[in-house]
Amino acid sequence: MRLPKIASVFVFLGCLAAYLMFVTHHYDGVRPAISKIPPHFHPRLGLSGSPNRPTSSEVVSGRFQYGVMFDAGSTGTRIHVFKFQLEDNEAPKLAHETFRAIKPGLSAYADNPEKCKEGILELLEVAQDSIPSSVWSSTPLVLKATAGLRLLPGEKATHLLDRVREVFVESPFLSRGDSVSIMDGADEGISAWITVNFLIGGLHRSDTPTVGMLDLGGGSTQITFSPQDEKTIQTSPIDYMTSFQMFNSTHTLYSHSRGQQHRASKSLLGPGLLWPMGTCRSSVYCEGPESSFVSVSGEPIYESCLRKVEKVLYRKVKKAEEAKDIEFYAFSYYYDRAVDLGAIDEKTGGIIKVSDYIDTAKRVCNGMTVTPIENPFLCLDLTYISTMLQELGFPKEKVFKLARKIDEVETSWALGATFHYIESLHSQ
Repeated sequence: MRLPKIASVFVFLGCLAAYLMFVTHHYDGVRPAISKIPPHFHPRLGLSGSPNRPTSSEVVSGRFQYGVMFDAGSTGTRIHVFKFQLEDNEAPKLAHETFRAIKPGLSAYADNPEKCKEGILELLEVAQDSIPSSVWSSTPLVLKATAGLRLLPGEKATHLLDRVREVFVESPFLSRGDSVSIMDGADEGISAWITVNFLIGGLHRSDTPTVGMLDLGGGSTQITFSPQDEKTIQTSPIDYMTSFQMFNSTHTLYSHSRGQQHRASKSLLGPGLLWPMGTCRSSVYCEGPESSFVSVSGEPIYESCLRKVEKVLYRKVKKAEEAKDIEFYAFSYYYDRAVDLGAIDEKTGGIIKVSDYIDTAKRVCNGMTVTPIENPFLCLDLTYISTMLQELGFPKEKVFKLARKIDEVETSWALGATFHYIESLHSQ
């Protein structure tokens, strides 16, 4: 009688062990590589009728997602390869950025568009070296051209972008119909605003207020901020206001941008136009004859320059009353000229007041009668910057933050545009 009972125990234990081995093996085979991905950031990339296209579950590698953004500017083409770390129910974190730049810009190949492919292919190698090959086909690849191509005749710009599309389609990355485009100036400002506020935490922490963004380049200029006063929203031109969703929140922005569409054709400039630096330089000459460095009218150089700049900007800059109370970051010429006048360190940045630009403009301009300077445009640039900031409604004591990097990340529009593009994929 004892033998059958012992045999039964062994049989039972054997069955239990076999069952446990089956369950363990089964779940090891089907366990997902990642846990739940926050739906607000995870884009839906699968296309109906295309079973070989990546689905949303294939967009990430482990807990990471990648995005590739080409910034095709007027002086060069830059690639940003972003690696995002995904967290449950949180906004993504930027785990790493790979950056590379080449010169000249795409617009330099306007008469030989086929030649632009070489630089694009060179930069694509950077992306392939930075991203695991297993996720190449599900990594969005985007190129946005800015002022350089906006200034080209339409047909020449189209030919250049078509050559880029050919390269993108043949690449191993995810390329769609909207992957290559000319970026609207307002979108440039909005994307830069997203970048800065993402890096300081203003987009995903309710206790961190957002900041405004000022940019001034040779071909375009932008002011962007999130208005808190309902009066700003109601009284601003309708095309200055925009709303979009980011990380499950809706953001309403005041964003105004103008480009260098007509270099010196003042009669073609409409109300509210912000003049980019290149346009101002071609329309205003402050220094007078190089041999004497005095204004043609006989006035002190600063007063002569200020008078001309004020005439150029008269009733062409829209004042946003609320902006004076918002913290702003400033970039490009604002940064470069602050470096030139010794107000900030070239690598680390710093802060500057409107009055610093004013005082230095006076010193530089009037000092030219004694000691000619290496940069003949410095007098004009400082006068223009200080005047435009006041026309925008900023008082002389207003302080701006100047930074090329925040937490070692470039403060360009590329990061914000990448987020915006991925969000648009999710909404489709």
